[in-house]
Amino acid sequence: MTHSLIDGARVGMLTPSSNTVLEPYTSAMFSPFGEAATAHFGRFRVVEISMSEASQTQFTEGPILEAAERLAECRPRLICWNGTSASWLGLEKDRALCAAIEARTGIPATSTMLAFDRAFRGLGVRRLGLVTPYLGEIQSLIQANYAAQEIEVVAEARLEDKGNYSFATYPPAQVAGMIREVAGAKPDAIAVVCTNFRGAPVAEGIEQETGIPVLDSISVTAAHCLREMGCDPARVEGWGSVFRLFSEID
Repeated sequence: MTHSLIDGARVGMLTPSSNTVLEPYTSAMFSPFGEAATAHFGRFRVVEISMSEASQTQFTEGPILEAAERLAECRPRLICWNGTSASWLGLEKDRALCAAIEARTGIPATSTMLAFDRAFRGLGVRRLGLVTPYLGEIQSLIQANYAAQEIEVVAEARLEDKGNYSFATYPPAQVAGMIREVAGAKPDAIAVVCTNFRGAPVAEGIEQETGIPVLDSISVTAAHCLREMGCDPARVEGWGSVFRLFSEID
């Protein structure tokens, strides 16, 4: 029997253990590429998002690096931390983590929040709408980190949930209502910050209603990873303008 070699662009996604949204959404976003670009997932323990010690220790490097090593065994072109903890812990946290992953595996690494940073710079965002399922104590830290990047959060909506599993139980229509709420402030863009939240399916429709870019965490991550692997994100349709954005920005 003759076997033909299929060796497409693979990304290894580091995924919170209690997340049920990002894998099916990401796979759907990658589907136009068939075997030419695929996403593969490895989990480490994340079950709560708060400022408690138990929650914060979930994001120590040891377990994440071990999961990255396992992902490296499928020989991906890129490893991505598909999570938003640096939104409240600071971008330097993700930059350090990505450097550690690269040192440990020899594979380039990136993250959701580094993808957001690229999108914000590409759009020239200065006034931001923020939508999350998080607690107020987390939301305040996110706003402070954006302020340090000279990005003002001009409107925000949150659910006061510490999840993480529960974040996926809110339907897309409820997330859409939160996005529309902050759209009233006419920000430069709206960020839906959480990779276990159902903002991606409603982004394109709300963009058509409001004319405001809706940057969902899962979509931003997928678009960024496709671009980093040399695939054209603009081939992905129906999930919002972010895929065209990443096709065009430097």
